[in-house]
Amino acid sequence: MIFEGLFGRPDQANRAAEIGHDELVALQRKEQCHIVDVREAHEFAGGHIPGAINLPLSRFDPNQLPAGKRVVLVCQAGGRSATALRRALKAGVADIAHYAPGTGGWRARGGPLESGR
Repeated sequence: MIFEGLFGRPDQANRAAEIGHDELVALQRKEQCHIVDVREAHEFAGGHIPGAINLPLSRFDPNQLPAGKRVVLVCQAGGRSATALRRALKAGVADIAHYAPGTGGWRARGGPLESGR
């Protein structure tokens, strides 16, 4: 499989592209990343990381990712963002990571959530 040849096993690529909480907070404060929430619209509306945009995994297209800054994918608990990450890496997207703890982990660490679209 070409993907495995470029990035090792898919789970290795995911771990290599995970971003930690402190790094995400720093990037967000400096406005140096685009946070892309891959949960469905109703989940996103219920509470998301401030400034995040919504590109649901059910219709996720790596070509629709914002450009110009590092992209950080997030979901509720890391599963869907890991899937989106694999798709993006396979499509050749660079400078992308996912926040494995998700919005649940963000909230547990005291991160604020905003609601609405």
